[in-house]
Amino acid sequence: MQRVVLLGGGYVTLHAYDRLARRLAGPLRRGEVEIVIVSADASHSFHGFTGEVVAGALPYERTRTPITEACPLARFEHGRVVSVDLARRAVMFERADGSPASVGYDQLIVGTGGREPAATVPGLAEHGFLLRAPGEIEALAARVASAAAGRGEAVVVAGGGLAGVELAAAIANIGRSGSEPLTVHLVHSGTALLGELRLTQPRLAARAEAELRRLEVRVRLGVRLTEVTPSGARLSDGTFLPAGTVLGTIGQRPVSLPGLDARLRDDLGRLVTASDLSVCQGVWAAGDAARVAHVTTGEPVASNALWAIKAGAHAGANAARALHGRASRPFTYRGLGQAASFGLGRGIAELYGMPFTGRLAWFLRLTFFLRFMPSRRRAALVARDLVQAVLRGGHRSGRQQSSKRIGDPRLELLGGPRPFVHEQHPLLGSVDAPHDVGDLAVEQA
Repeated sequence: MQRVVLLGGGYVTLHAYDRLARRLAGPLRRGEVEIVIVSADASHSFHGFTGEVVAGALPYERTRTPITEACPLARFEHGRVVSVDLARRAVMFERADGSPASVGYDQLIVGTGGREPAATVPGLAEHGFLLRAPGEIEALAARVASAAAGRGEAVVVAGGGLAGVELAAAIANIGRSGSEPLTVHLVHSGTALLGELRLTQPRLAARAEAELRRLEVRVRLGVRLTEVTPSGARLSDGTFLPAGTVLGTIGQRPVSLPGLDARLRDDLGRLVTASDLSVCQGVWAAGDAARVAHVTTGEPVASNALWAIKAGAHAGANAARALHGRASRPFTYRGLGQAASFGLGRGIAELYGMPFTGRLAWFLRLTFFLRFMPSRRRAALVARDLVQAVLRGGHRSGRQQSSKRIGDPRLELLGGPRPFVHEQHPLLGSVDAPHDVGDLAVEQA
């Protein structure tokens, strides 16, 4: 039996699985091929709606899909990858119960994504919030909801990319419904917010800044977050901002896997891929773990959900070709656009270079994001919740959860759940932070 092993539970894995399930349908039915997924998180997190979750417009559970539901033809191993042995073509991992295990592969797809470099900011991991670890978004949403219902404490968001801007707006939005408005500080080390967007779409960048002014977000440029304490955030200019909540959208670093360290990496630690997304014979990589070159410019593609999805699907297709003894094909996707929300019915979007703002941009974003949710049932519920909220003219927060940070937070409308097999062309924003958040583009590439 031939085996394809997928590492990670994010966009790369789900879309690689999609292509593998399509192209290997016969061999899978006959038991000639096996797909194995190894992931430390038993559910896939759809980060496109992180802002809506944090703002209370959506329950966190709407954005989570069990991997066994999204990938029903795969064998799922709940565990943390320890190392890869290229010579033996094997992956060593530690199961959730702590027991060691290994699995051999004929084709390996690395989609382990990235994590925020929390260690670069003292106190951030202990006293702040990030976006990529399991449970972190849920804990952040609970904290913000508690703050909005209380005495109007301050919130500090570090990072001026799409992720930071979108989340600052989301938190400011929920704060406006509280007994006393939240004070939201957005801290960015650059001279202007949304630097990459500003280069190609200055009108959209200006609109985003206008939305932040409308929401009374206090923007501080040219300063970095240097320390997080239980009572607030210290900045590089010596300023201390008292705050009950500090969120870091400070970029990411790829998850490093022993055994792949000898492979060529760029200065950010990403695996350098060939034009067909191969790393070496039988190994493919995509998403935040990989440096994927744009077919036209040769520059690295953006670290966001759209590129992870498209590259993951291509890696899956090439792995299937390899099992069939066929030549791989180069990755030639050129991109589609990006989008961000600044509250229900308000947004910015770029589609094939064309800018959109306001309600139209928001609905474009919603439509394309929904097409990429692994669960049709959850997508229908998200659409219902958000459209109803827009028609009502405000957020609805149905969360009944404690604001307390519990230990370590990293700890049938359309026919019910379905296998994740479809072929759409989505407009996905950056999950920065992801990515990110870049989208929220956040993890799990």
